Amino acid sequence: MSNASLSPLPSADRPDVTARLRDALLGASFTADGLLELLGAPAYAALSRSETVPALRATRGDTPLELLVRLFLLQQPVPRARVADVLPVEVCLESGWLERAGDDEVAATVDVRPYGGPGGEDWFIVSDLGCAVGGAGGIGNHAEGVVLGVGGASTTLAGLTVRTPVSAALDLGTGSGIQALHAAAHATRVTATDVNPRALHITALTLALSGAPAADLREGSLYEPVADDETYDLVVSNPPFVISPGARLTYRDGGMGGDDLCRSLVQQTGERLNEGGFAHFLANWQHVEGEEWTDRLRSWVPRGCDAWIVQREVQDVTQYAELWLRDAGDHRGDPAGYQARYDAWLDEFEARKVKAVGFGWITLRRTGAAEPSVVAEEWPHPVEQPLGETVRAHFDRVDYLRAHDDAALLEARFTLAGEVVQEQVGLPGAEDPEHVVLRQNRGMRRATRVDTVGAGFAGVCDGTMSAGRILDAIAQLVGEDPVALRDRTPAQIRLLVEQGFLEPA
Repeated sequence: MSNASLSPLPSADRPDVTARLRDALLGASFTADGLLELLGAPAYAALSRSETVPALRATRGDTPLELLVRLFLLQQPVPRARVADVLPVEVCLESGWLERAGDDEVAATVDVRPYGGPGGEDWFIVSDLGCAVGGAGGIGNHAEGVVLGVGGASTTLAGLTVRTPVSAALDLGTGSGIQALHAAAHATRVTATDVNPRALHITALTLALSGAPAADLREGSLYEPVADDETYDLVVSNPPFVISPGARLTYRDGGMGGDDLCRSLVQQTGERLNEGGFAHFLANWQHVEGEEWTDRLRSWVPRGCDAWIVQREVQDVTQYAELWLRDAGDHRGDPAGYQARYDAWLDEFEARKVKAVGFGWITLRRTGAAEPSVVAEEWPHPVEQPLGETVRAHFDRVDYLRAHDDAALLEARFTLAGEVVQEQVGLPGAEDPEHVVLRQNRGMRRATRVDTVGAGFAGVCDGTMSAGRILDAIAQLVGEDPVALRDRTPAQIRLLVEQGFLEPA
């Protein structure tokens, strides 16, 4: 399938039709909640894995909702006469949302997936046929201009983003428009860019069908469509971050060597952010022989920005190549062709001395601090989404610790963060534990080892006493010199605040 063979898209300049279609979809409960109730959790989850059989079995009836699921999510032709009872068929055919299939059936020209907004909004994500239920599904072999729907990466980025009211937001590489849609809920003005004009058209459809304000849509790569003097309070990007030999697929391959696209994107963002503004990216990065990945990523951070870099996963080069060869459907084609592409991938990594590839999140915040904070860490453990508030709180704590030296920390008061529990680890029957662990049940769900003083200190932090007074009381209790305890404990307090176990009162 070439780019020219992709289905013609519905008209993006017919707001009257889009409004009527939206009303009809909502009237039939074609929403995220409606789908879950109709399909049940197993079939609903199967759709995200590109498995449609459970949903087909659950929609064998003749209700309006079953009809719409088969039409827009499962891409099944449905009787025209029956659709006419649910949708404005004639205008949907005229404007390109539907097409004729045989004498008495109609079919959808795009995927339309119900999507629940963070405030309970009923939104719809438009994408190319076959892409809204779990990614490319192996269609990528020749569909160079294909626009994907909602995937795990999309929802991860949406959940990471700090959601505060802003004047101007920028979505780089908008794709189907999900990040622009989220931004429209809390930004006065949204700009969305993409190198693929088809993606911009689909973003316009997503926004209109979701009842969201239109965005300023611009064609071009990265910051090319953005004027030099334009700055933003929020920048988000789920870029084509796949590190590949060549640029076969627009939605995933950036066309630059190695991880240069992600590096360029991060480095160019500093001057585009207003003071206090946030930028959120998903990225892949190379693990190069002889280099620490943390040092490599720190070098990407632009001047004048705090950064929080979290590596969520690492794959060796063979795993990585196989993942993206399967994504493109190459494993289903000619074995010799598959082997040649696999070889080309490994040749590329070998030439660049790449031993593995990391995946994770990069958040920047523009700051006027003399010494910006750059935290790069590995955290492959489960987290609680959405994480936007957790991300914002991380940078708030950076500001607090930057403004408080050890003496100021001892004068300050703290409270234990919500849903933190203590675990004691040691041999059964032992008088004292070998070590004590504090564990969060929210946000990043961190765990950190503390000594008995740290555990005791955290346990009595309720905001009523200064840290210094608490340490004096602990010193008296354990028979330790209070001056020595005050000298050695601020580092532990600082760590507990940095990781979110303690909050300034």
